[in-house]
Amino acid sequence: MATRIYTKTGDDGTTGLFGGIRVRKDDLRIETYGTVDELNATIGVVRTCVMPDAIAEQLASISSVLFTLGADLATPLNPPPSFEIPRITMEHIQELESLIDRFDEQLEPLKAFILPGGTQAAAHLHVARTICRRAERCAVALAAHEDVGIYVVKYLNRLSDYLFTAARAVNAEAGVGDVPWRART
Repeated sequence: MATRIYTKTGDDGTTGLFGGIRVRKDDLRIETYGTVDELNATIGVVRTCVMPDAIAEQLASISSVLFTLGADLATPLNPPPSFEIPRITMEHIQELESLIDRFDEQLEPLKAFILPGGTQAAAHLHVARTICRRAERCAVALAAHEDVGIYVVKYLNRLSDYLFTAARAVNAEAGVGDVPWRART
């Protein structure tokens, strides 16, 4: 008999964290890694769009790292798990910084706030950026109450910067310029 996707264990409004602890489905930890999951799904949508191969490959790698981030968030540090779990590291952050720096070398310097949009891929990258910022806010709130990995918030902060810069790079590659924000009176 095939394994079923449903277990019915969450029918009471709870879910299990790695390590067996059960919490309510509206727990801030669940909200945080659920938002990371939403971000990852949005990156999946971005990856269906036309864009430079290098950025598509970067997004595939980031998607995998977001699973690591989800596992990190789903595994409380206290009590320490009895098994090894992948965690976000400084190397993940440095990789994003390297990608951002490469984009910045090729892009015109920003002189104003820009409006989201341009190509379909860039528009979806901007949506991903805003979801990433929400995940970051959730992680900050969670870290105020519970221990989380020391690089979780930093990674999300840097990832939102990457997504913004990647959106600009996708547009530039397609010959679509940034649209500066102008205050309307």
